[in-house]
Amino acid sequence: MPEKLTGYRILILETREEAQFSRLLKEQGADVMQCPMFTINDAPDPAPVEAWIGRFIERPCDDLVLMTGEGLRRLMKVVRRLDVEKPFVAALASARKFARGPKPVRALREVGLEAQVITEKPTSEGIAETLAELDMAGHRLGLQLYPEKDHSMLIDFIAARGASVDTVLPYVYDSQAAEANIVTAIDEMAAGRIDAIALTSSGQVRRLVDTAKAKGLEGQLHQALDRTPVASVGPVVSDELRAFGFKTDIAPDNGAFFMRPLIAAMGATLTKSQPKARSAG
Repeated sequence: MPEKLTGYRILILETREEAQFSRLLKEQGADVMQCPMFTINDAPDPAPVEAWIGRFIERPCDDLVLMTGEGLRRLMKVVRRLDVEKPFVAALASARKFARGPKPVRALREVGLEAQVITEKPTSEGIAETLAELDMAGHRLGLQLYPEKDHSMLIDFIAARGASVDTVLPYVYDSQAAEANIVTAIDEMAAGRIDAIALTSSGQVRRLVDTAKAKGLEGQLHQALDRTPVASVGPVVSDELRAFGFKTDIAPDNGAFFMRPLIAAMGATLTKSQPKARSAG
């Protein structure tokens, strides 16, 4: 990555992979302001998660759709607490595994497995488009869900394809815990003390908007994002920004919607378009 970010103050909102994103930015010399959007907690009632794991081991699903890397990691945490890692990983290995983008792929590799199918679009719609090409009649399909998302469309779609769906929700969000951080981030952008904000999921855009509405800061958020270069990891995030009337200034242009290409795009754009260290002013 030839471009450097030394002297640039970058705001990141990532939670699940915040530490990795921060480390990669700091390796490029960036001053990173971290603003977790929410706290991730285990499912408050572990019984449904434990029961799902038991069913999966006893009768492995034909197919497994992993919506998030965090979901598999939380499942593995319960699996290890129950001391059933070996049979569970064996059951995972026997299933055809679908990953909604690269994050579940990395989580699978942590337990020595690979996804058979990675969706081209890292969305629920992308999962549906992928499954539409397959014969699902009579299949048992495990579906790992994630919080604050209505998955009924995807579940109904899979059922209509003739498969039985067994869902599991292994974690929840505590979105109220980070509101003060989000307000501070909006203030910092509006004051011109951030050189770029890096967005890696559409949920981050919605969280910014929801918090601004709740705190009466909608005008300040628009001012902040007008003033601050907005870096988007890919088209899903950019579409969400556009839906709320916001711009995308920086995005990878090679179809690789990951952290490293995003950081490279920020380095290339910021070093050509603006002086360093606006944060110093």
